[in-house]
Amino acid sequence: MLHAALYGDEDQAVILTYAWDRLLIDPLPGPRRPADFTGLERLTPDVWSVPAQARPIEPAGSTLPRLAAELPATFALLDPHQGAAGLTRQLKSLVDHVQPTSIDLLDVGGDILAHGDEPTLKSPLADALTLAACCQLSQPVRLLVAGPGLDGELPPEAVTSTQGSVVRMLTAEDTAAISGVLEWHPSEATGLLAATARGVRGTCEIRDAGLPVLLTDESPAVHEVDLDDALSRNRLARAIMSTADLDEAEAYSREVCGYSEIDYERNKALWLNERQPTNLDPSTIRQHLDQFETEVRARGVTHTTIRRITEALGLKGGQRDELRQLLIASRPEQYEAPLWRIADEA
Repeated sequence: MLHAALYGDEDQAVILTYAWDRLLIDPLPGPRRPADFTGLERLTPDVWSVPAQARPIEPAGSTLPRLAAELPATFALLDPHQGAAGLTRQLKSLVDHVQPTSIDLLDVGGDILAHGDEPTLKSPLADALTLAACCQLSQPVRLLVAGPGLDGELPPEAVTSTQGSVVRMLTAEDTAAISGVLEWHPSEATGLLAATARGVRGTCEIRDAGLPVLLTDESPAVHEVDLDDALSRNRLARAIMSTADLDEAEAYSREVCGYSEIDYERNKALWLNERQPTNLDPSTIRQHLDQFETEVRARGVTHTTIRRITEALGLKGGQRDELRQLLIASRPEQYEAPLWRIADEA
C-alpha cells in the first residue's frame, strides 16, 4: 500500500519480510526459516524469495505465498535465526543483488521507537532485529513509521514526539492497491491503517488482550524518522547488534525488556493446543457476539477486528475466515472493511 502510494504501481518493489504470522495463522511459535517452506527460489547465497507456488511445510503456516500471488512485488524472506548478524548479511547480499534506488524500513505503529521498558510494549524483538541490521548497512536507509500508535503497543504521543516530517497522508485511493488482500489477511495494524485512510474514526479494540487503539485524523500519516535517532532510543536493538543466533537475541530481550515475545507465543501455543474447537453454530455465535459487543461498548469501543472477535469468542485461528463470512452475511451493515463496527445499543 505504501509502496504504491510513494512510488506508483509501475515500480517493482522487493519486499524483505519475516514469515512470522503469529498463532492466528501459524500454530508454531516464532518466525519461520527457509527450511520450513517448499518451492522457495534462491535470490542470492543468503536470501530466498517466496513465490506464489511456495508452501509452508505443515504444521507451519504462512501468508507470504498468497501475498506473492496477489501483489505485484517480489517477496523475500528475512530469517532471524542467525541473529542481527545474519540479518545484516542477508540485507547486504540482497542490496548487492538488486542495486535498489532506495531502501525503506517500514514500521506500522511506531514501536520500533520504543526504549524497551514501556509497560504496553508487547513485541519488540522483531523490530529491534531489523533496526539493528539496517543500521549496519553502508547504504542509506529511510525509516518510515506509518499510523502512530495503531499497533496498540505505544500511545500515539510517545511515537509522534520523536517523528520527523510527514512523507504521506494515506487516502482511501491509496488502499486500492491492497483492497483484496484486506479481505483475508489478518494483520490488524495494516487493517487499521487502511481503515483510517478510508475515513474510519473512533476507538478500536485489537488483539487477544483487547488493546484500545484510537483512530484519529493523524492515524493515516506516514512519518520519516532519523535511523540513528531510532537506534539511540531502542536499547534492545543496540544490545543485539552482534548477535549470531535468535536464542542469543531472545536472551537480550529478556534482560532488556523483561520478556521475550516468543516465550509468550510458546505459552499461548500450549494453551491453544489444549482447547477444544468451538462449533460455529450461527445462533450461538450471534448470542456470543451480542454479549461481546455489550461489553466493549461499555468501554467506549466503536470498532474491532475480526481477529479480536475470533479470539474473544474462543475460536481457533483456522475458524477466522468462516466467522468473518458468517458475520458479514448476517450483519453486513456493521462491516466497515476491514473492521467490524460495534452496533449501537439501540
